[in-house]
Amino acid sequence: MPITHGFAQANGIRMHYAEAGTGPLVLLLHGFPELWHAWRHQLAPLAAAGCRAVAPDLRGYGQTECPEPLEAYDIFQLAGDLVGLVHALCESRAIVVGHDWGAWIAAHLALLRPDIFRGLVLLSVPYVPRRTVNQTQWEQQTFPGQVFYQAGLRSPMADQYLKHDVRASLLRGLYSLSAEAGPEERFRPARAPGPPSGAPPARGPSWIAEGDIDYLAGEFQRTGFTGGLNCYRNMDRNWALTPFLDGARIHQPSLFVAGEQDPVLEFLQPEFAALQQNMPNLTKKVLLPATGHWTQQERPGEVNRLLLEFLAGL
Repeated sequence: MPITHGFAQANGIRMHYAEAGTGPLVLLLHGFPELWHAWRHQLAPLAAAGCRAVAPDLRGYGQTECPEPLEAYDIFQLAGDLVGLVHALCESRAIVVGHDWGAWIAAHLALLRPDIFRGLVLLSVPYVPRRTVNQTQWEQQTFPGQVFYQAGLRSPMADQYLKHDVRASLLRGLYSLSAEAGPEERFRPARAPGPPSGAPPARGPSWIAEGDIDYLAGEFQRTGFTGGLNCYRNMDRNWALTPFLDGARIHQPSLFVAGEQDPVLEFLQPEFAALQQNMPNLTKKVLLPATGHWTQQERPGEVNRLLLEFLAGL
């Protein structure tokens, strides 16, 4: 099934997306630092199963526009982009599938527009209900005396640091968060204050081809990382903007899939444990063995099977 590319005007910006198939719309949302390309193994199988699979570059990524104001990356703008994209595609309803940051956005789409998003799949990042404290306060309480990795990504120097050697930055992230990383190379969510220790080796995991890395590196070399980093920089603002979401549950039929060796689940263990409570119509909660954070890229066959099984149930 061929993958085609298009552009749409949505929420005042020009969005790029990849698409395959016809049928019920399945919207695929990538994470950081990724692009539509993170779903390259899912587009054709979803199309073959009778779905219209659409994977956009999110705001600030790839060929989608990158507005300059920091406030342009809060949850309402990110959600507005995807609602606008659904309408621009001449659709009224969709299943939303998100990985990493895309999972966080997808959960909010389900909360904010249940009339549009009738089913939800979260990969790697469980639904995190609004906490009693903001992100910065949570980091300080959870990792006292340490620096949480998101604090580094929020810093003004993060853009320059990551873009100094784009390919190495991408390789370190892809490898250290994957199941292939050894104990000393594995991503750690928090570290001691002060300059970071020596960077891990920039090597690619076996599940991503050189050509795929070339594509990612070329896009981020062109755009930089600011768009994605601005999402982290809006976390405290998002918390301040959403007191109405206190205690909100997700009621759509849903699926959660993650890797047993995903470091993200280490600091989101309470939310993982509470998924059935916070998502009462969760149909399945799956941990894939020998799998790290890049779920649908590390284990495309298993993820595709679970996705198609979930969609068939709808």
